[in-house]
Amino acid sequence: MREIKCPKCGTVFTVDESGYAEIVNQIRNAEFEKAVADQIHQHETQMDNEIKLIQMQAKQDKDKAMLELNKQIDAFKARLDASDKDKQIAVIEAQNKTKEDLFEKDKKIAELENNLKMIVADSELQKRNLQNEYDIKIKMKDEEIAFYKDMKAKMSTKMIGESLEQHCLNEFNKIRSAAFPNAYFEKDNEVVKEEGDKRGSKGDFIFRDYVDGVETVSVMFEMKNEADLTASKHKNEDFFAELDKDRRLKNCEYAVLVSMLESDNDLYNNGIVDVSHRYDKMYVIRPQFFIPMITLLRNAAAKNAEYKKQIAEYRQTNIDVTKFEQEVNDFKEGFGRQYKYAQDKFKKAVEEIDKTIALLQKTKEDLLGSGNNLDKANNKVEELTIKRLTKHSPSVAKMFADNKSEK
Repeated sequence: MREIKCPKCGTVFTVDESGYAEIVNQIRNAEFEKAVADQIHQHETQMDNEIKLIQMQAKQDKDKAMLELNKQIDAFKARLDASDKDKQIAVIEAQNKTKEDLFEKDKKIAELENNLKMIVADSELQKRNLQNEYDIKIKMKDEEIAFYKDMKAKMSTKMIGESLEQHCLNEFNKIRSAAFPNAYFEKDNEVVKEEGDKRGSKGDFIFRDYVDGVETVSVMFEMKNEADLTASKHKNEDFFAELDKDRRLKNCEYAVLVSMLESDNDLYNNGIVDVSHRYDKMYVIRPQFFIPMITLLRNAAAKNAEYKKQIAEYRQTNIDVTKFEQEVNDFKEGFGRQYKYAQDKFKKAVEEIDKTIALLQKTKEDLLGSGNNLDKANNKVEELTIKRLTKHSPSVAKMFADNKSEK
């Protein structure tokens, strides 16, 4: 919904997106029609001024000719006073001269009138051509708007029709063999109960990835589509507690809510949202961040698994603690490069969206907004220390303590 404030009375009222688009379209059409009318009026005013100028010039020429003729007549009258014969001759000559002058003036006036008619006709033709040109532009713009509205409607219908779960499954299967050859991503069909829980619960999908047969990362996914709710509108946080429980019961490391709820909430529209301050290792994303989220978690976990393996080797070879800390720093730098790579991919996607259609501007802002949450993820990695890595490995912690004591 959008708010609109009346400029006269100050009353604020709300309209839905379709109503808002219709009002904007009406304002745009009104402004466009006013611009066309102003240009046509300006052209008509110019033509009227030219016509008036030609008419004024013709009148001035005629008045000038008549003045000259009167002067000649007066001269002839003066000469006629000399003699009757000369007077008769002068009268005849004056009459002939007058007829010739009048004929020439009438001819010139006729030419000016014809020119005036041609100018008016040309003005009308230009006016019609200008109107036709604007009509064609308006029609093309309306067709373009109708096309993008139809495309948007089809996209929304497709998403709802196949369901958000099926959409995510399809997106994963498109790149499964190339990007996740050793991964498991299937529906969670097993209902598990906590002690005292009579109903039990299950998530939507579970993702697990493996390296050399060892699980490196696991994610419990829950998909929520606004179209799936018919009675009342829910919020994303309504599903956090249940999702966290499903994650723990299925022994998953992360929990991710893929949601189309709260479509007008800028927090969730800006990218990957970290809600681990409320529930451990939980994130909320829009469907377009589904594959990037899995990729980010998998890549980070793969590095973490590599260093877990190195911890075991260090424990047996008693490698110096300083070198181990350097390796941890290298891991941080590697994750930073991975973060930069993901950020570059987002920027490239934004550029492609800009070239494709201005209508997807909002998606561009979503992709750019994800950088803030990636920064948070990177900051968390920066906080990674040996103490945290060995928190659940007392023997490794003791080894580090012994090495420091010996030094």
